[in-house]
Amino acid sequence: MTDVFRKDLFNGKVLFATGGRTGIGYKLVEQMMAHGANATILGRDAKGLAESAANLEKATGSKCLAAAADVRKPAELKAAVDATIAKFGRIDFVVCGAAGNFLAPIGGLSENAFRTVLEIDTLGTYNTLKATLPYVRETKGAYLHISATLHYKGVPFQAHVSAAKAGVDALSQVIAVEEGPRGVRSNVVAPGPIGNTEGMSRLGTPGYDARAAIPLGAMGETQDVANAAIFLFSPAASWVTGQTFVVDGGQQHMRGSGAPYPDALLDPKVAATILKGKL
Repeated sequence: MTDVFRKDLFNGKVLFATGGRTGIGYKLVEQMMAHGANATILGRDAKGLAESAANLEKATGSKCLAAAADVRKPAELKAAVDATIAKFGRIDFVVCGAAGNFLAPIGGLSENAFRTVLEIDTLGTYNTLKATLPYVRETKGAYLHISATLHYKGVPFQAHVSAAKAGVDALSQVIAVEEGPRGVRSNVVAPGPIGNTEGMSRLGTPGYDARAAIPLGAMGETQDVANAAIFLFSPAASWVTGQTFVVDGGQQHMRGSGAPYPDALLDPKVAATILKGKL
C-alpha cells in the first residue's frame, strides 16, 4: 500500500469495478480496498473472479464480492449491481475497465473483430454507466474509465482499440457534464506501457523496446495507475471532472511507440507475429 494516502481514506465506501480480476484493474481494486473500500469485481470467468476476490480480501482486510457478468449484457450487469446493493447497500465509485485488445492491421481486421472490441469497451462502458448511475447519484460518487493513449495519434495495428477508447473518453465527458449538477464526477485514466501485465506481453511489438519512446526511460507499473485512481476518487479531486489523467511516463509526447516507423510496420518478422484480426 502506498504511504501517500491515509489508510482509512475510503472507509465506508463501495467500489464497483469491471475488469478487476487481473492486471491494472486488480491492482486498482486492491489499492482501493487497502485504503478502506469494499468492492465488487466483475468479469466472465467466475472461477477466476472468486479466486481474485479471495486474494483481495486476504491482502487488504476489506470485503470483495465476485460477480460473474458480461458487460455486453445489461441483464447480467443489473444482477451484479443488485447483488452489490444487497451486500453493501451502496455504490460510491465505479471503474469501467473491461477491455479487449489484440494486434491487427486494418486490412486483416474482420468486421466481427472490430465490432467485438467496441462492444466490450464502448458499449460495455455505456451499459455499466446505465446500470450503476441511480446508485452513484445517491452517493454523489464518481466514475473512472480505464482508457489508453492510442487514439491521440495513429498507432499501427490498433484501429479497433483506438476507435473504442475514443468512445470511452467521450462517454466520460458526457457523464461529467450531464451528472455534474447532481454531484457526480467522471474522469479517465489513460495508461501507457505497463510492465509485467498480460496485455503488454501480448501487445508489445516483437523485437522492439517500448522504453525507447518513454522520456522517463522505464515501463510503468500497475501501482502507478492505482495511485492516479486513488487521487481521482479522493476528496483531493473533488473539483476535478471530465478530465483525462495520462499515466505514461511522457510517451504521448514522443513519436511512435518504441518501434521504428515505418520499419516495424514493413518488417516481415513483425507481420508474421500479428494476429489476423478475426474473431
